[in-house]
Amino acid sequence: MGIKRFYDAHIMPRMITLACGQKGIEKRRREVIPLAEGSVFELGCGGGLNQALYDGGKVTRFAGIDPHAKLLQGARERAEARGWEYDIRQGVGEEIPFASSSFDTAVCTYTLCSVDDPDKVLSELRRVLKPGGKLLFLEHGKAPDPDIARWQMRIEPLWKPLAGGCHLTRPIGSALRGAGFEVMPMGQAYLDKTPKVVGWMEWGVARRTGV
Repeated sequence: MGIKRFYDAHIMPRMITLACGQKGIEKRRREVIPLAEGSVFELGCGGGLNQALYDGGKVTRFAGIDPHAKLLQGARERAEARGWEYDIRQGVGEEIPFASSSFDTAVCTYTLCSVDDPDKVLSELRRVLKPGGKLLFLEHGKAPDPDIARWQMRIEPLWKPLAGGCHLTRPIGSALRGAGFEVMPMGQAYLDKTPKVVGWMEWGVARRTGV
């Protein structure tokens, strides 16, 4: 196994789990995740960091996908420990392996930055949600400050291979609106004690519009 394959298979998933579990991010997760209800689908569920934050009295069914086998192992272990019924599969957001209009809630935290085709992923999330269903999002992306955004563009080519394909320059709210969601922001801010170039966050609820 080459160095890059070893890094991608063993080191990078652990780094992502640690980074996404830091205190500032955990605070935002606690604002967003408990809003999930009914049948829930989580995109990028690997590691299972969100599972402890779901309100078990509101969630009737849980499903999720992630492309990384190592991360999925952690997600399944956490689901087993929680003792709820789950359907966790290996897969990608561009081809979500569930039927249309299957879920009341979709959850996406720190995932849209690393998918290959964000427009296709958002289309798939809209597809698997029931009409009027909600997408709970907590994402980082393109900063609103022009100087920071320019640095994001410079750093992104070096950042991506170290962070599992993570992009720094992808828009969040405007991308959701363009995909047919009504966005109800809960907050926007730079993550504390984190370089601004990698720390811009937006979180809230995006409601599927139309039929």
